[in-house]
Amino acid sequence: MIILTLFTLVRALVYATLFIGFGLVFLPARVLAATGAVRPGVIGIWQAAGLVVGAAGAALAVTCILLFVFVGRGTQAPFDPPRRLVVRGPYRLVRNPMYLGAGVAMLGAALFYQSIPLALYVLAFFLATHLFVIAYEEPTLNRTFGPEYRAYLGSVRRWWVA
Repeated sequence: MIILTLFTLVRALVYATLFIGFGLVFLPARVLAATGAVRPGVIGIWQAAGLVVGAAGAALAVTCILLFVFVGRGTQAPFDPPRRLVVRGPYRLVRNPMYLGAGVAMLGAALFYQSIPLALYVLAFFLATHLFVIAYEEPTLNRTFGPEYRAYLGSVRRWWVA
C-alpha cells in the first residue's frame, strides 16, 4: 500500500509540474513578457498583497493535490483520476478548490506585477476551467461515483462557499 501511494504521489507531482509549468508559469510569463512587464524594483503594497494572495492560492492547490493522492488514491490528471470521491478539507466548502487555488496563485502574480493583461489571462483561465468542469468533469464524476457524487452536488457549490 505504501509503494502504491508513493507511486501515485510521484505521478501527481509529475502531472502537477507539467500543468503548473505550462499553464501557470510558462504562459503567464509569456503574457508578462509580451506586455513589457518587469519585476518591480521595490516591494510595495501591491507586491506584498500579490505574494500573500499567490502563496495562499498555491497552498490551496497543493493541499488539493495531496488530498487526491492520499484520500482519493489518484491524481489531478483527468486520465489518472482519484479512485475515491474526495469530499474532505477544502472540498467540504467548494467543489473545485484546486482550480480556485491555481487561479488565485496567478492572480497573486497579476497583483505583484500590477498586470491587467495577466489578470485577463486569469479570467480566461477561469472561463476555460468552468467550461471544462461543466462539459467533462461533472458528467464524468457523475458516471463514476453516481449517487455519492449527486449527494455531494446537492450539498456543496461549484465555485463559491454558500
